[in-house]
Amino acid sequence: MSNETEPQNDENQNTAEASEQAQAVAEAAEALAGSEGDDSLDSEANAASDDVAKVAAERDQYRDAALRAQAELENYRKRVAREAENSAKFLTLPLVRDLLPALDNLARTVQAAEQTGNVDDLIQGLQMIQGQFDQVFGNYSAKPIEALGQPFDPNLHEALQQMPSADHPPMTVIQELERGYVMHDRVIRPSKVIVASAPAE
Repeated sequence: MSNETEPQNDENQNTAEASEQAQAVAEAAEALAGSEGDDSLDSEANAASDDVAKVAAERDQYRDAALRAQAELENYRKRVAREAENSAKFLTLPLVRDLLPALDNLARTVQAAEQTGNVDDLIQGLQMIQGQFDQVFGNYSAKPIEALGQPFDPNLHEALQQMPSADHPPMTVIQELERGYVMHDRVIRPSKVIVASAPAE
């Protein structure tokens, strides 16, 4: 009787050991799976952190570029405003520079007339200076208005007086008191003139 019980106990013991071993293997597998899951989570967290860092770096880069562009635009606006101010301040500088030779000739003509007392030389010098002024004005597209002998044009002429004349048709400019000028199609100032009227009977 005792001989039959001993083999059965051995079998039960072997079964228990096998069960314990299976349980240990299962726990080890679970532990291994758990550790692999942790590694996967860590890997995903690291990847997300890298993405956040990359986006933050790009954001900082674009922000710096925008700030630089804004600063450059502000500097450009200031430079343009400064250049416009200087251009307006010295707008007439070329004209003044071109008029200086004529002014110098006028001074020399007056000085020569005072020394010689020759009226003919004075008149000739003044006529030459007048031609210089006309040339300078022409360089700036300012041209004298033709008035003498022309029909009166209220757009170009300003009549200061009417004078009876048998030699000219009525409303003809017979004398120019002050020369007028035009620039392109705009009248700088009209010519001040005397116009003919019908002679008194």
